[in-house]
Amino acid sequence: MKVMVVDDDVVSRMVLMHLVDNCGKFDIVEAEDGADAWRQLQDGLRPAICFCDLRMPNLSGMELLQRVKGDADFNGMPFVLVTSATDQETVEQATRAGAAGYIVKPFQAEQVRVHLAEFLDQTASGSGHQAEDPALTLQRLGITAERLLVYLSGFHNQLAAAAGDLETLLANGGQQDAQVRIDRLHAGCATLGLDGAGAALKALAPGRLSNEAVQTVLTDVIRAVDQQAELLRKAAPG
Repeated sequence: MKVMVVDDDVVSRMVLMHLVDNCGKFDIVEAEDGADAWRQLQDGLRPAICFCDLRMPNLSGMELLQRVKGDADFNGMPFVLVTSATDQETVEQATRAGAAGYIVKPFQAEQVRVHLAEFLDQTASGSGHQAEDPALTLQRLGITAERLLVYLSGFHNQLAAAAGDLETLLANGGQQDAQVRIDRLHAGCATLGLDGAGAALKALAPGRLSNEAVQTVLTDVIRAVDQQAELLRKAAPG
């Protein structure tokens, strides 16, 4: 599960990343300012939550918040402003703009943890894994559990191989060929009932694919395949 940390001050960014890391198992993505964060989002990054400094050059935290909340692709993402200001006017402005909350420098671990509590619960319960019930997949495809495990294992290997192939294609400007490969992987997710993984692949921006965004999504898709296989094994008789 990805957490984005945006701050132009490298020390503050490192401290906040450390606190997030101490809260649980998160994939932390950093951005050096609002403009860098917006570029990453436009390139296909889909964090579960964003912690963003209020005052930055190029694009401030408030400006990034307004862009995020004005875009249907991102407006559901919780956005937490990071500030040294405690004045009521700033807090009210952030709330009106759609901020999920704010934390005040110097950071305290509990300030960060409270905003990650929902995601920690999801990780512990497995509810962050969005996929069809394996029993329904078996019924839909008309196959045995053993055969579905073979398919999931094969798809895992296909994804691992695709990571290197896509890196080469994108390095050589092969946007169209890369998109064809991603579309095939999306079809594989749909066939195997991997709804969340399929949605992540579908969200990659056609014609503007970046290797970083593609590799991040592929890592998540592989994780989803492995989780689905584990759910299938647990559900198997005996």
